[in-house]
Amino acid sequence: MSQQQSSPAELLARLIQHRTTNPGGDEPGLCRALGAMLAERGAEDVAVELVPRPDGDGTGAYVYARFGAAPPRLLLNAHIDTVPINRGWTRDPFGGESEGGNLYGLGSADTKGAVAAALCALERERPDGMAFLFSGDEEHGASCMRAFLLSPRAAGIERALVSEPTSRRAVVRHRGVAAARVEVTCVGGHSSRADSMPRPMVALARLAVELDELARRWIDRGPPDMTGLCMNIAGFEGGVAFNVVPDRAAMTFSYRPPPGCDRIELDRDLTQAVARAALEEGPAVRITHIMDRGAFGTANAEAFRPLLGDQLMDAAGTLDFWTEAAVLAEVGIDAVVIGPGDVAQAHAADEHVAIADLEWATEVYTEVFRRTRAQSS
Repeated sequence: MSQQQSSPAELLARLIQHRTTNPGGDEPGLCRALGAMLAERGAEDVAVELVPRPDGDGTGAYVYARFGAAPPRLLLNAHIDTVPINRGWTRDPFGGESEGGNLYGLGSADTKGAVAAALCALERERPDGMAFLFSGDEEHGASCMRAFLLSPRAAGIERALVSEPTSRRAVVRHRGVAAARVEVTCVGGHSSRADSMPRPMVALARLAVELDELARRWIDRGPPDMTGLCMNIAGFEGGVAFNVVPDRAAMTFSYRPPPGCDRIELDRDLTQAVARAALEEGPAVRITHIMDRGAFGTANAEAFRPLLGDQLMDAAGTLDFWTEAAVLAEVGIDAVVIGPGDVAQAHAADEHVAIADLEWATEVYTEVFRRTRAQSS
């Protein structure tokens, strides 16, 4: 264990300098560096695994480590990849600058700040019967998490703490997320014949209105603190010139079903919306599902109370964004989502995390580690 305790802000600044944008970042490089840091802090069975991306766009990675003589039943997870650099940054996204009580940098809130806090907590308290997974590809396809869950190292894990920017809250439910691309095709031509031709852009415009009306019908459905679908018309493609009826056009949309959503009914409503939009125009319609990730709910929140304490669990809440807790739940690993930072800063220009949040997370993780030792003694 290190003789001198690290500062979570200083350690986070070092992690930010590793460029792990997804796609295209160096996840293996950061995982190797984290593996060395975990080993320095007394971890056993430290392993860095490379995970080829299903789409062939580079290589993801994860680093695993365990602490204690007891077989690990608890997992601490944080992802180490980030989204690409958004527009509007006014400082170096990889600089790790501190100013006004905040630390700035890509991934500072989502979720390298949690990684730094966990590493600092390990200098204060060594857990027992606990595993760590710092994993890539969360922002794109969850391939690293799924690869880990297929490995022998996942055997025996019963519960997990998943690190995301939750504004210092424990979270026991969150929405799913689904996205689709609708493409319409027909015989294009001169716009002087537009009155008698199928018009793919018009069909997609009708579909956008149909989806908006569907979302309005569902606006009050769902748990009291998580109603509606968060329907988003994300973009249109198509068009050649003002005097050309295009032969194809495409639209991308997404929605976020809440826990307990009747997916059979929702899928039927979506299918009917597409059919109504295409009926009048008559083009060929093809739907490609880009993503479909389920909603999440903690199965047994009380099992986390001995780890996180009454204050956090009594105030447990919900999230509107998706996390890999849902992937863990698919294989029977119960989870709570908790971490430093605010999602309002994630994916945004000048992303930052409050240094006070990093210190809070370090204290929370330290106490969790101490409690794992007490439970195993």
